[in-house]
Order: sequence, then structure tokens, then C-alpha cells
Amino acid sequence: MGRVAFIGAGPGAADLITLRGARRLAQADVVLFDALTDPALREFAPDARWIPVGKRGFCDSTRQATINALLVRHAREADLVVRLKGGDPSVFGRLEEELEALAEAGIDAEVIPGVTAAIAAAADTQRPLTRRGSGRSVALSTAMTRDGALRGGRSADTEVFYMAGRQLGALARRLLEAGWSADAPVSVVSRAGWPDQLHSDHQVATLGHAAMLHAGRPTVVTVGAGAAPLTRVMAGGEGGLKMERSVATPLELTS
Repeated sequence: MGRVAFIGAGPGAADLITLRGARRLAQADVVLFDALTDPALREFAPDARWIPVGKRGFCDSTRQATINALLVRHAREADLVVRLKGGDPSVFGRLEEELEALAEAGIDAEVIPGVTAAIAAAADTQRPLTRRGSGRSVALSTAMTRDGALRGGRSADTEVFYMAGRQLGALARRLLEAGWSADAPVSVVSRAGWPDQLHSDHQVATLGHAAMLHAGRPTVVTVGAGAAPLTRVMAGGEGGLKMERSVATPLELTS
């Protein structure tokens, strides 16, 4: 009887995997991998058997029951099975169902965290999800419910919606219904963590304008405090104040 390691591959490029994740992946006999994981990760385990079990919205996907059965079967035959998940296994990764299947079969498992798309989008756009004085809470939500309904809530200062790329106009209407103001800032990032990442800024009322730019790409939508560009208060003329966007320079980043 072998064991299973759930590894968060990060949201994009292979070098976003953690050091522990890379080391455990290198020990794998079998790798069950998600559709959005970087093919370059195969270099860590070139001799392992790689089996695609990806899930994509609005596309053909491997059924969850099949994935559970594959995990159990291969863990009974191999020393180490890696379940390689995009982002972080614990964030919208169906982790609980796979852990339960292994527990019922008496198979040991470990979970190695990864970088989720919301964190990668915040880092790449330099938009901290929490802000001193204005952003004390963050909520991660799926825009689509299990039964296919679209929801947009307001439960935190910063709200991040996954899996919303195809319905940005409709999401804007749901956000307004949930109490967000029409001029609340929105940051949209598709393929966060990848070299071809795209980013656009909007307000809730104009969120639908992002649909064409991000069409067909995995997208996260950040609303509220964590979506606003960084600003700093500068001394203005006539004794007033003006707000200026603050951008970190290479010198600032290394000091």
C-alpha cells in the first residue's frame, strides 16, 4: 500500500511550485495532474507515469468519481502517487472528496500547499488584498454555484471571484444587487502567474467591458479594497492634497 501527496502546483508557471512540492513531485511513481498545470513540471519527475485528470469549465472533464477511483487504485500499486493540482489544493480543488475517498480505503495522504490564483493576481498586479485601514477582510468565492447559478456577494472588504470569465457582465449586475457601488474598483486578471497574463482595471458598472479581453481564459475578479491601485498622499498645490499611484521601482524592491 502506497500513499498520496496532494501538491499545489501554483496558478501558472512551473517555478511557482513550492520547494517542498517540487521535492515530493520528484519522488513520484504516478502523477495525476490537472489541466492547468504547467507541462514543464514533468521535468521534476521524468520517470513517473503522468495521467491527465483535468477539469475545465464548459469543457470535457474527468468525473470526480473517476479521479477518486484512480487515486485509490494507483496508491495500492505504487509507493507514491502525486495528485498535482493547479493553485492550492484546499481552494476550490475538490480536495475534501479525494481525501475522503483515500481515508475510506485506508490510504495515507499529505497535503502540500501552493499559491492560489487570487494571491498570484494580487502579486503580479501589485494590489495587496488587505489594506491597512480599509481592507481588513478577504473572501474567496466561486462565481458559479454547483447548480450553475451565478452569484456575486459582498461579505468582505475585498472579494475575489474565481471562474467568472465568461459572465463578467452578468457578474456586474449581481455585484450591484449585492450592495457594491457602481464605482467600486474591480481588477480582472486572466491566466495569473503565466507569461501571457492579462490585467485590466474597471469599476463594477463597467466590468462587462472586460469580457472580450479575457474571453476563454481562466480569470479571477477582485472587487473592493484589494482591487484599487496603490496610492499615496502627496502634498498638493494651494495647500491641498492629491493622490498619486505608487509603483515600486527595481531599486525599491531590492532595498
